[in-house]
Amino acid sequence: VQLQASGGGLVQSGGSLRLSCVASGRTFSNYNMAWFRQAPGKEREFVSGISQLGGRTDYADSVKGRFTISRDNAKNTVYLQMYFLEPDDTAVYYCAADRRVGTIRIHTSLYAYWGQGTQVTVSS
Repeated sequence: VQLQASGGGLVQSGGSLRLSCVASGRTFSNYNMAWFRQAPGKEREFVSGISQLGGRTDYADSVKGRFTISRDNAKNTVYLQMYFLEPDDTAVYYCAADRRVGTIRIHTSLYAYWGQGTQVTVSS
């Protein structure tokens, strides 16, 4: 599956953004999807994940209550709606796909498919 992320940009602290990730090449609904992010000098970290049909979601503690993940399988797209953005949210955001059913995985090594990343910058 090929993934194309978009929607990043520059926003002031307290603002919002919505990221999108469009998938192609395989049956999108067969994949658990996730968003990760990587800030300069830091390791890539899990942000949020969603199960194949959207019935289960998971969030990093740092974004709970501020970010919402969703998917539209008819459009082969997963979204990350981000509210109340903070400077610490500044990072390159990546979408990822996992073909295996079950638990939403939070480790980067368990995802075989990655998008190219989209930059989110939050100014204070």
